[in-house]
Amino acid sequence: MSTLGKSANEGIKDASEYLRGTILDGLADSATGSLSKDDQQLTKFHGIYQQDDRDIRKERRKKKLEPAYSFMIRVRVPGGVSTPEQWIEMDRIAQEHANGALKLTTRQAFQFHGVIKSNLKKSIAEINEALFDTLAACGDVNRNVMCNPNPMQSKVHGDVLELATQISDHLSPRTGAYHDIWIDDGSGEKVKVTYDPPLIDDIADPEEPIYGKHYLPRKFKTVIAVPPSNDVDIYAHDLGYIAILEGDDKIVGYNITVGGGMGMTHGNEETFPRLADGLGFCTPDQAVKVGEAVVRVQRDHGNRDVRTNARLKYTIERLGINKFREEVEKLCGFELEKPRDFEFEDNGDRYGWIEDHEGNFHYTMFVENGRVYDTEEYPLLTGLREIAEIHEGDFRLTANQNLIIANISPGKKAEIEKLLEEYNMVDSYERSALRLNSMACVSLPTCGLALAESQRYLPELVSEIESVLEDTGLRHDAITIRMTGCPNGCARPYISEIGFVGRAPGKYNLYLGGGFHGERLSKLYAPSVKSDEIKTVLEPIIRDYAENRKDGEHFGDFTIRAGYIKVTENGRDFHKDFVEPTLSV
Repeated sequence: MSTLGKSANEGIKDASEYLRGTILDGLADSATGSLSKDDQQLTKFHGIYQQDDRDIRKERRKKKLEPAYSFMIRVRVPGGVSTPEQWIEMDRIAQEHANGALKLTTRQAFQFHGVIKSNLKKSIAEINEALFDTLAACGDVNRNVMCNPNPMQSKVHGDVLELATQISDHLSPRTGAYHDIWIDDGSGEKVKVTYDPPLIDDIADPEEPIYGKHYLPRKFKTVIAVPPSNDVDIYAHDLGYIAILEGDDKIVGYNITVGGGMGMTHGNEETFPRLADGLGFCTPDQAVKVGEAVVRVQRDHGNRDVRTNARLKYTIERLGINKFREEVEKLCGFELEKPRDFEFEDNGDRYGWIEDHEGNFHYTMFVENGRVYDTEEYPLLTGLREIAEIHEGDFRLTANQNLIIANISPGKKAEIEKLLEEYNMVDSYERSALRLNSMACVSLPTCGLALAESQRYLPELVSEIESVLEDTGLRHDAITIRMTGCPNGCARPYISEIGFVGRAPGKYNLYLGGGFHGERLSKLYAPSVKSDEIKTVLEPIIRDYAENRKDGEHFGDFTIRAGYIKVTENGRDFHKDFVEPTLSV
C-alpha cells in the first residue's frame, strides 16, 4: 500500500515491521526516559502510552530537565474477569513498578500509571506471567472486549464471557513483535499467553491474517450487553452484541450494532459522537464470524487519509448502513436476520449483595472513578488484597469503573463480610444516586490530551451538587453525570444526562439531555463554563426538575421537554440547534 496522501500514522505502521519499529533500541537508551515519536505510536498497540507529570512540567523546564516521563500500561481483561491470584499480582505490580494505585477503566481493564521506562519490560513480563497481556489494549486494532458482568444475569454470564474471550482471541494481532520485545526472561524462553487466530484463505498475509500490514485506520471497540442492562453502553461502541434471551437462561442469538463512538474535536463539526446503528441478528455460532467481517470491512473502507474521520462511525456515515451490511454479509457468506425485540432499563450497576441461582453470593461495590488505592481513612487497596488472599471465586471489573467480588461461596461469605467491615468497604455504595452514577477519565496530570481536570475534580463537583439534591429531595434519584478532560470522550460523557468536557484549565462544555439508558446523545447547553460557576448554572435546572417532572421522568428527558436543549436525533445533528442560554452567574 502506498502511504502517499495517507495520515502520518499509516506511514509509521507501514515501516514498523509489524509493530516492531525501534522499540527495543529505545528501551535500551538510558540517556532519556522517553521513546521516539514513532515508537510512541507503535507502543500503543502493545498497550502502552508515554506520558509525563504535567504538574511539574514547568518546574522541570526551568531547571532544563526533560519532562518527568513515565508510561501508562493498560492490561487487557476480556469481560473484566480476574482471578484472585491475578488481582494479587496486579496489586503487587502497581506497588513495585507503578504509582501504587490500580485504575479500573471504563472498559473493564486494569491500568498502571507512573511506570518508568526501565521498568516497562519487567512489568509487562510479569503481567504475562499472571496470564494477562497488554497486546491490543490500545492502538488501531480491536481493543479489550467488554461484556455484562452483573450476576443478576448470572445464568448467561458464562456464555457472554466465553463470547467476549473468543472475540478477543480471534481479533488479536498475530504479530510476534509483542513477544519478541516484552516476553523474555533472559534465557531465551518465552511464554506466550495470547492466541493465534487461524489463517484466512483470502488474505495473503500470514503475519496478520485479519488486519494486514496496516491494521485498522483507527481504534475499534467491541462490547456485549445483556438486556435489561445496558451497563456496557452498547451504542457508544464500534461493534456491539445484544444478547437475545429465551426465558432467563438461554441465549438464542445476538442483535448486532455498529458505528458508535464518542470522540470528537473541539471546533471541528465534521467530527461528532455517534450512536451505533442496528445491523441485524445472528445466531451464537455466527457471532465471531460477523465480528471479523465488520473489522475487515472497516479495514478496507475506513478513512486512512484523515485520522480524525477514521473511526467506523464515519465509514458508516459515508457508506450508509445498507451498503455496509451488504459488505459484511458478502464476507460472512450469509444474510443477517432482522433484529429481535429487547428492552434496556438502565446503564448503571446494581450495588450490594446478590445471591445467584446456584446459591453463590456477589458483592458489587462503588469505586469512585475506578481508583483503587489506600488512604488513612479508606485503605481500599489493602482491603481488597486481604479479600483476594482468601477469595475462591473471581473479581469482575464493571463498565462503570466499579468492582464485583463475585462467586463467593456461602461458606466464605461471613469471612469476606468481616473484611469488608474492617476496611470500611461494607457501605461503599451508601452514597447519593448521582455519585453512584458518576464517571470520569484519568485526565491530568498524566494524560497528554487533557485540557482540564477530570477524575481529581469530579468528586468535588458532585459534592457541591449534592447540596442541591439534598435540598430538593433528589438524593436517591439516579442521574448519570460524567466528565472528561478532553473531547475524546473516554468516560462516554455524550450519552450521560449531565456531561462535562474540558475546554481549558478550569473550563468545561456542559452537555444535557443524554438518555438514562444510554440510548440518546446529549446536546451542548453552555460552553466553557468555569468550574466555580457550574453549581450556579445547574441549580435552577435541578430545582425545576424536582418541582415539575412527570412521574418516572428521567432528568435527561426532562431537560428536553422543558426546553433547556433540543433533542439530538443523530450524530450529524450533535452540533446543531445550540442556543446560547442566558446564565446568571
